[in-house]
Amino acid sequence: MRALAVGLVLAAGALVPAGSAGAADQYQWAALGDSYTAGGFVGDPQPALGDASRDGCDRTSGAYPGLVERELDEFPPGKYVHLTNVSCGNATIDNIADTRQTPISPVQPPADGWPAVDPQIQRANLNDQTDVVTIGVGGNSLPFGGMLLKCLELGATLGGSCREYYTDPPAGEESIQAKLGRVQDEYVNMLSKVHEAAPNAKVITVGYPAVLPQEASACNRLSLTELGSIKHADIDWLRDDVLKRLNSTIQQVSSFFGDRYVDIYSSSVGHDACQPAATKWVEGICGDAEDYWPTKLTGTPLNCGLIQKRVTLVHPNGAGYANTAAHVERAIRIALLER
Repeated sequence: MRALAVGLVLAAGALVPAGSAGAADQYQWAALGDSYTAGGFVGDPQPALGDASRDGCDRTSGAYPGLVERELDEFPPGKYVHLTNVSCGNATIDNIADTRQTPISPVQPPADGWPAVDPQIQRANLNDQTDVVTIGVGGNSLPFGGMLLKCLELGATLGGSCREYYTDPPAGEESIQAKLGRVQDEYVNMLSKVHEAAPNAKVITVGYPAVLPQEASACNRLSLTELGSIKHADIDWLRDDVLKRLNSTIQQVSSFFGDRYVDIYSSSVGHDACQPAATKWVEGICGDAEDYWPTKLTGTPLNCGLIQKRVTLVHPNGAGYANTAAHVERAIRIALLER
């Protein structure tokens, strides 16, 4: 991947001399997305803890936008690339283009809670000068995290099955088919508005990694550093009928708009939350995180501090973000070559 990136740099022309780029000589890149883009607990908070501009979105230096930015700074693709990162933990598809979001960061929240933030296309100031937009969103619109917690709850009961719960849901709950159909409609609307706001930009959508194993039997149901009490049959269902179908939906809608889709899933197979610590690219229900991240999940009995871990709820670790960054960097370089 590194050799390919260097080749793309050379194909773009001579490298820009250090310190020579003004605003007019820069590519403009906007990174939009949810916690899988923002970073949450990997690296240093951005803005830093205590900074008055903190917004509760939990962006960090270790997530893929920051990693890619540093690579593009070192090897500029003909011109320097200026990153505007407005990704936000817990963002839904609607929060990208249509609705304000109230962040829920557990890290040093204000006494009266985080104020709502504008839709991300507004925060990023997308316009006809925007060159590249990357978007990693969709999971919270199901919501995948909420489904995971329901699977944990039902897995701890005799005969409970989240597959049955979401296939033939109780009154007031959407079926998985309805959820995916709604996500598709929301994604179409979102991409339409991104293209309207940034008519000259190359749009790149980013899928989700293989957070679940190829075989559920690889998971230890007693281990919260993996997937806890979720039943093996439900893990297989979550992988095949939820996560893979969500990625497929994102890919299909992206293709309809002529946008580039970055497949993170394929390269991350075998690095799921149920692998050993040195192999996994995704932390389990509880996992390793920076010291500022909480050990308890508010409103639930989950306390990862009892096993000297923190609440990671199946999110990428540093190795996972490094893998995503390599693929997103390549997609950005190719997109800029095509301009």
